[in-house]
Amino acid sequence: MRLRWLRSQRRSRRAERARREERVASPPGDGRRRFVLFLFAAVAVVMVSGAVERQILDVDFLQKEGERRYLTRVDIPVHRGLVTDRTGSILAASAPVDSIWANPRQLRTDEATLRLLAKALDTDAKELRARFEKLGKRGFIYLRRRALPEDVERVMAVVDQHDIPGIDLEREYRRYYPDGEVFAHVVGFTDIEDNGQEGLELAYNETLKGVPGQRRVIRDGRRWVVKDVESVRAPKPGADLTLSFDRRLQYLAYRELKAAVQKHKAKSASLVLLDVQTGEVLAMVNQPSYNPNGDRGGTGGRLRNRAVTDLFEPGSTMKPFTVAIAMDAGRIRADSRVDTSPGYFAVGQHKVKDHHNLGLIDIATLLRKSSNVGSAKIALDLSAEMFWRGLHNLGFGQSTGVGFVGEVGGVLAPPKEWARIEQATISFGYGLSTTPLQLARAYSVLAADGLRRPLSLLKVDEPPAAQRVIRAETARAVRAMLESVATKEGTAPLAAVPRYRVAGKTGTVRKLGRHGYETDEYLALFAGMAPAKNPRFVLVVVISEPSAGKYYGGEVAAPVFSAVMEGALRLYNVPPDADPATDIRLAHVGGGR
Repeated sequence: MRLRWLRSQRRSRRAERARREERVASPPGDGRRRFVLFLFAAVAVVMVSGAVERQILDVDFLQKEGERRYLTRVDIPVHRGLVTDRTGSILAASAPVDSIWANPRQLRTDEATLRLLAKALDTDAKELRARFEKLGKRGFIYLRRRALPEDVERVMAVVDQHDIPGIDLEREYRRYYPDGEVFAHVVGFTDIEDNGQEGLELAYNETLKGVPGQRRVIRDGRRWVVKDVESVRAPKPGADLTLSFDRRLQYLAYRELKAAVQKHKAKSASLVLLDVQTGEVLAMVNQPSYNPNGDRGGTGGRLRNRAVTDLFEPGSTMKPFTVAIAMDAGRIRADSRVDTSPGYFAVGQHKVKDHHNLGLIDIATLLRKSSNVGSAKIALDLSAEMFWRGLHNLGFGQSTGVGFVGEVGGVLAPPKEWARIEQATISFGYGLSTTPLQLARAYSVLAADGLRRPLSLLKVDEPPAAQRVIRAETARAVRAMLESVATKEGTAPLAAVPRYRVAGKTGTVRKLGRHGYETDEYLALFAGMAPAKNPRFVLVVVISEPSAGKYYGGEVAAPVFSAVMEGALRLYNVPPDADPATDIRLAHVGGGR
């Protein structure tokens, strides 16, 4: 037993000695050092593997993500093409301007900063704050598009003075119209994105606007371009547009029409001047007008180009066409006579009347005195189909095809729908509708010896091919008869032009209301041409609802015709055709319907 106990004690002593030796061989901090080394090794492995993944395995993905955030495409703005008149005078041009933009992520939106910005932008601070709160997650918003230079200078001065981050400028183009109201209805205007909204700016938008260029750039966190990478697409500016209009004649027409509207307290008015030889529109003005550079409110139809969009019944200005169609059909001759006694006649249950009993009259007197009875009797002697075809060939009931957006085609019902009273009233301008431009086209047929040419709002190099719709001798005969209208024996002595023979016709039309024709609302018209022997110009004047006492076409519209036609003849150096011995200025001879 004692021997066993001694052996056990020796084993215990040897184990204790071994433990002491082991503690001496392994200091207390060695395990921690190994653990730390293990951690460093693990981190190194992770970093190396991450670097390998980013630099080798995922390089394409990461490059694309970087490009998506900082490499982008930006447009290179281009200017719209110029719009000029036939002589090269600029009617619409694009000028480089700056747009003010902000990055809401960088911009300080404290009350003081917003007040400063709002004052510089001439806007309300509360509205500006509401806008930033609504769009604050975006990196780009416009504060003012195509700002005026003085506005840009004021805003950027505030930004620099108070060190406001996140505000910068972007170059764009803004459209300017040097002639303002004078060409407003013809040229029109563009919107904030520089797209045409009215007039020829809209009709020829694709031609004028061009194609913006594109470049690939690198932006920094502030959206500033720090490097141009490459050109993606070269910019292509818009093409220029040369109009048929003459700026001098447009100004003259605008001045005279506006003065007439003011003098006679009229509601609205339109004027169209054509070149007979080419079919070009040389002037087209309307009242009321608007300033395309400023207020573009449409109150009262100010934006409408009434010369191509507004329909009206042409009244007695239709009588020359009734005569021409009947002469071409062989139903009457220049020396034929029509019995208008006793100043009226019945058509079914209806009655056609003249202002006076003119008795037995020739065709020239019918036109000079504007006889409804005579015109109706001539029309009723034709078949409805023949009368309709003649009017259709003159262009009534059809668009002129000039390409103006919003142009209407007029109203001319098919002959099978006519009652006899409608055939009679159409002969003196009631029961069909037209526009000033369509009426001018019809009168250009008489002026061009029976040839109908396409009309154009663009300058033409060569006169277009014409279609014969009336015999030349018929057109000349009707023209000769219409010369007497602008004499003291006719209805429009105030349409006379010194040293020139004028051929034309008045019209005084009762306007159609909700309950029939109004008793105190009229259209005053004059349509004519000069020089009568070989006409160069056709001019139509329509004045709606004159309310200053006078309302006859010979009193209200004829003086405008005289002033504008005289200016056109002189500006184009058209030789006079009147006999000096008999040329008398009839400026103050009264009367006229």
